[in-house]
Amino acid sequence: MATNPLQFLQQVRSETAKVHWPNRKEVITTTVMVFVMAALTSVFFFLVDLVIRFGLNAALGVG
Repeated sequence: MATNPLQFLQQVRSETAKVHWPNRKEVITTTVMVFVMAALTSVFFFLVDLVIRFGLNAALGVG
């Protein structure tokens, strides 16, 4: 079933009215959470890399 462009735009407008747009506080909170999780993830992988490197150096007798 094909709709004409005017009907399509009306449907798009109707659907976007149903969307929950975040307010400023929600955007800031989620942005901070993303940065915190990225920092924690980077620290975790740094520590895992350090442990693996130490283990390989000990096992291979390098360094």
